[in-house]
Amino acid sequence: MLDLYYWPTPNGWKITIMLEECGLPYRIVPVNIGKGEQFDPAFLSLSPNGRMPALVDHAPEDGGEPVSLFESGAILEYLAEKSGCFLPVDLRGRYRAKQWLMWQMGGLGPMLGQNGHFLLYAPEKVPYAIDRYGREARRLYGVLDQALTDVPCVAGDYSIADMAIFPWVMTHKAQGITLDDFPNVARWFSRLRGREALQKGLAVGKALRQSTMSDDAKRVLFGQNQTVTSE
Repeated sequence: MLDLYYWPTPNGWKITIMLEECGLPYRIVPVNIGKGEQFDPAFLSLSPNGRMPALVDHAPEDGGEPVSLFESGAILEYLAEKSGCFLPVDLRGRYRAKQWLMWQMGGLGPMLGQNGHFLLYAPEKVPYAIDRYGREARRLYGVLDQALTDVPCVAGDYSIADMAIFPWVMTHKAQGITLDDFPNVARWFSRLRGREALQKGLAVGKALRQSTMSDDAKRVLFGQNQTVTSE
């Protein structure tokens, strides 16, 4: 059994999408990031960075002690290796997928996170930050659009890289971005959105997600009360 420490955000959705796609049994352990549960000592023992998701595999391949993982990219790679799904086995294909996974982890996610923060949640409007991150968000969408010019998915075949990217692109309207400007991304997005398993992954814990964010949740999420920041 796999325990997934989870809250319904783009980084959490990556993992539920993968679990639904590869069919591994799992149990959700909610981590309410708006209440600061990601800073509980028990959770920090699994995820020292104080961010969800985290995963515990109670039945690893080697038959030994449970395997505990944090960082969504590492979790996706682990699940791909465990299931034998959604990561090419050939050298070139495998690293095509891994490089786009790293691109999402190091670029798309953090930059869209900053863009969304300054557009939607910052207590004061900072024109420089809004312009800087808005331009970087559009640049990254352009990179993705170019990559999808002649292929259906970023690494050729559908992979964990697409699962990592999709939940962040799903926030494009809130990011102030229209997919009409990125036709290859729009086609890719429409194709993936039709996958039944992906939709099941997005629906996990849907009732947990609040439509609005309280002031207390903002203080927790944006690090005003903690030395460790949350997503």
